[in-house]
Amino acid sequence: MSPNSYRRSENLRALWPWLPLWVVVALIAIFSHGPMPLYSTRTLAVAWEMWNEHHWLVPYINGQPYSEKVPLLFWLIHAGWLVFGVNDIWPRLLEVIFGAVQLVLACVLARRLFPNRPWVAKATPWMLMALSYAFLFGQQIMYEVLLTDFVLGALLCLTPKPQRAEPRWLLFGLLIGAGLLTKGPVMLLHIAFPWLLGPLWNDWAREHRARWYGRGLLAVLLGFAMLLAWAIPAGFSGGEAYRHRLFFTQTAGRVVKGVQSDQKLQSHPRWFGWYLLSLPMLLFPFSAWPRAWVALGALRRPLDQGLRFALYWLVPSFLVFSIISGKQWYYLLPEFTGWMLLVAGAIAVLRERHAKLAEHYWLGSWPLGIGSILFAVLLFALPYIAHGHVLLNEWVEGAAPFSRTFSVMFLLLGCLLLVRGRGEMRRVALAGLVGVLALNTLFTLTLWHKYDLGPATAAVSAAQANHQPVAIEGNYEGQYHFSGRLNDPITELWTPEAIQDFAKDHPNGLILTHPSNLDETALRYALLVQPFRSSWIEVWPASTLADLRAGRTPSEPAQPPTVFPAPATVQYGAQP
Repeated sequence: MSPNSYRRSENLRALWPWLPLWVVVALIAIFSHGPMPLYSTRTLAVAWEMWNEHHWLVPYINGQPYSEKVPLLFWLIHAGWLVFGVNDIWPRLLEVIFGAVQLVLACVLARRLFPNRPWVAKATPWMLMALSYAFLFGQQIMYEVLLTDFVLGALLCLTPKPQRAEPRWLLFGLLIGAGLLTKGPVMLLHIAFPWLLGPLWNDWAREHRARWYGRGLLAVLLGFAMLLAWAIPAGFSGGEAYRHRLFFTQTAGRVVKGVQSDQKLQSHPRWFGWYLLSLPMLLFPFSAWPRAWVALGALRRPLDQGLRFALYWLVPSFLVFSIISGKQWYYLLPEFTGWMLLVAGAIAVLRERHAKLAEHYWLGSWPLGIGSILFAVLLFALPYIAHGHVLLNEWVEGAAPFSRTFSVMFLLLGCLLLVRGRGEMRRVALAGLVGVLALNTLFTLTLWHKYDLGPATAAVSAAQANHQPVAIEGNYEGQYHFSGRLNDPITELWTPEAIQDFAKDHPNGLILTHPSNLDETALRYALLVQPFRSSWIEVWPASTLADLRAGRTPSEPAQPPTVFPAPATVQYGAQP
């Protein structure tokens, strides 16, 4: 066997068994139910409107230019639709592919950063794929996993190889550009500090500072040139209002609270410490593994290149994201790899310098094991709790019929986590991956019907096919457009006067409402009622709703409304 063939064989062997295991679990999870409202359905709605109306340059949602996102993910979805036709299978397969690429890139990055500690490269993908929140969010048709691939690829360009110490600047710039076309300027926040602080962790950068910063700046400019190559023609194509939002408001509105806009922004303002309090949840199950905390606490200078890289990436990035007004957990998804690199590197150092601590049972996975067993007991008791109305909660009542079956799974996982000996990290990772798959399956079996918008979508689609205008009370997030293959916008009604005007202009139209509670007027006059998350969706004849809101008694409908679930299970004022 030639050296190149041997190297390829070794690389393929390094992917076994974690990569096929993750792919199988991810495929089961992502195809166990339909696209999730409102994350996945909104992305699919934009892709559908671009495809349906041939808007290849400017993203659209509900008939209007959509300045919130840049188009690369939509173009990738369109590429699959061009081959396979319009469907929701290809976009979900794309997310699985993106997730698999992320794990491979994390493994390669760990190998580059910790050349003298091969265990880190073996551990990092196992740990990364077991993160519960990252796994669940990775099943959404969203932009962050693709962005993570470009972030990791760009950072990989900065790391030295045995045969080449200088970064690959051209590829670095191209990947920055691809990241900018995936999520916009936030791409720079994810890669800025490893580059700006390069001399603190990279020997080549320390010896060639001028070339490091000069060529790095040229790479950043190349990335922005790629973004502007799309943004400038898109701005002129989308009109003045879209151009203003694209180049200023949609970014500034996330960074600084209170920026004014002619459209509602998805800015999600939160307080400074929100991310810090969320870290234990985001890093679960490893946040509940004592050995990880002991390993981090035992780190002492001098730190090797990989640990310095992780710290100079994570600490300043975390502070900047905390300062920025707009916050969502998934904004930090690219940094999850950095956290796992840091934890894996710290444990590798602990194994070398403090062998007793690295093997001590009381620093092991037993808290996770006890937690899993207690959760199994709770699941086993759930039918009693639901039957006795000890805890009045829709989630408890929904999960109770299947909870005992799943309690066996978590009991077995708890026993696995109580086992002593070698392979502890893999047991934690395996338990985390299987556990989150079990929870996703339990959700699908018991609670997915509260997220399935199929009945309302069918009503909206049929109405538009009959040329009936459709409106919605409040904000519309595109949740009906893709699955209903809608061709016309849905009108947003924000005031009581708007409802009256819509009914006057379109007496045969439909209006969708989203009340927290269900009352008897909906069960008497509405066309369709269905649960959605913790509230309800009601589909009304426009004239009927206008009469009720104006205090008038509408005429009796020709037939009773279609109600989901069955009418016998619905109580007035009830929660779904």
